[in-house]
Amino acid sequence: MPSPLTRRSVATTAILVAGALALAPLTAASAAIVPAPIQYSADDAALSLAPVGTFDTGAFDESAAEIVAAHGDRLFVVNAQAGSVSVLDYSEPAAMTLEFAISSAGIANSVAVRADGLGVIAFEAPTKTDPGHLVFFDANAAGAASTYLGEVEVGALPDMVAIAPDGRYAVVANEGEPNDAFTIDPEGSVSIVKLPNKVAAATQKDVKTADFHAFEAGGSKTLPADVRVFGPQPHGNDLPVSRNLEPEYVAIDGNTAYVALQEANAIAVVQIPSARVTGILPLGFTDFSLPQNALDPSDRDGGFALRTLEGLFGAYMPDGLNAYRSGGQTYLVTANEGDAREWGDYVEGSRVSGLASQVCADSPLASQLGNADLGRLNVTRELGFDDAAGCYSELYTFGARSFSIWTTDGAQVFDSGSSFEEITHAANPAFFNSNHTEANLEGRSDDKGPEPENLAIGEVGGRTYAFIGFERVGGVAVYDITVPTETAFVTYVNNRDFTADPTSPAAGDLGAEGVAFIPASASATGEPMLAVANEVSGTTTLFAISTD
Repeated sequence: MPSPLTRRSVATTAILVAGALALAPLTAASAAIVPAPIQYSADDAALSLAPVGTFDTGAFDESAAEIVAAHGDRLFVVNAQAGSVSVLDYSEPAAMTLEFAISSAGIANSVAVRADGLGVIAFEAPTKTDPGHLVFFDANAAGAASTYLGEVEVGALPDMVAIAPDGRYAVVANEGEPNDAFTIDPEGSVSIVKLPNKVAAATQKDVKTADFHAFEAGGSKTLPADVRVFGPQPHGNDLPVSRNLEPEYVAIDGNTAYVALQEANAIAVVQIPSARVTGILPLGFTDFSLPQNALDPSDRDGGFALRTLEGLFGAYMPDGLNAYRSGGQTYLVTANEGDAREWGDYVEGSRVSGLASQVCADSPLASQLGNADLGRLNVTRELGFDDAAGCYSELYTFGARSFSIWTTDGAQVFDSGSSFEEITHAANPAFFNSNHTEANLEGRSDDKGPEPENLAIGEVGGRTYAFIGFERVGGVAVYDITVPTETAFVTYVNNRDFTADPTSPAAGDLGAEGVAFIPASASATGEPMLAVANEVSGTTTLFAISTD
């Protein structure tokens, strides 16, 4: 639980297209920090965040700022709306400028940069079920004409790329989502790319693929029972497990990659040099009957109302995933967002009211089905059904509205429980659980609450902190995770004006998607900073990190 809390108070550029240059104008709207960013801190907070500069693409709700990476005095920001990565000069954080953009066929999904400036961008193919590719670039290059280095092919829909801390490998989560009609469902996989020692492109022979074939029926490995493999099988019995699992995010520790399988509610363990999946860790479920996990499940209950509910559970389903070491041991940190599958005629989610007639009469949930209770809450159809009784004895919602810390064998050592909803309500009660495309009260209580999307980990002043971005209500919450079992809330800041028109730059940041910690040793300002890419407002905002 959190500590006691107190309120405290462009110009024409070049676009690179698969090695061939095309000139095109790129412009951005003016952007500024909102007049009164929302700030809320623990009494003993030893760290604070303050927004110091914003770059605005001018594209509202177009995913124009998704993932961000830093190198030198540049930020590299995925602009899915343009299908490219924008290169921003942040040497003056209050006046960031767009230098150029890096593009290729398809849509850019992720970017990572090695310490020496070797950059990698993951592009999904124009037909997303086809193999995607990585573009290698020189992050130190003066402009678009000299930045492109080459490319390699990887699996279908490469959604995230990470570079190992020692710089030897790039690891790519190939999500392999089905097409919109759910008639084609490619395999999920993890590409391992051996990187050259210099700033140069890898070649196709440097690419290996880790697949999930060993976990198919009759394979050499047993799929743990709680790993969620479900839904239609458009290819019949042709690799149903491999096609169902959808790698989402990557964390790396030494020669091991940990890959979030969001919809499966699990983490894959991948041995990097051999490109082999050695295990899959099911994450289990949070129990909303426990006081520390209380939630507000309704947007029709008149306001903030955390409650416990026996028989209601949450699948953690992390999106963002990171790794760090404490006391000589590696830990995994997850942002427990939650996600439902909805392709073609298949729809996994349902409001509880839509399942009310199928809830067991003797379930403790049977008396909680009205709209002011559970009726509006979105849950999965795929869990909790008692086949023998012919009804739902339990219900499972998407995500846990929390972040968690796990050992590398999948044991949970910390979960933030209800603190996200407690903190965001205390910080801004009139817009508790607001959506991002509009400002409202409880607009997301019936779904995933603040919706923790992504996170970064960084060391400041000898302490280790997790910076967790909220996709819906917005902002970043900071927790001291130096000792995992003693994790504590530190501060929350939200560069958003809820009274402004969301489509206007005056609204500030909407839809935090990507979070990157910039240590003082690598910062253009010489001080630690946090960069946040916001997909709805299309803004990339820099926060100064100060120790009190």
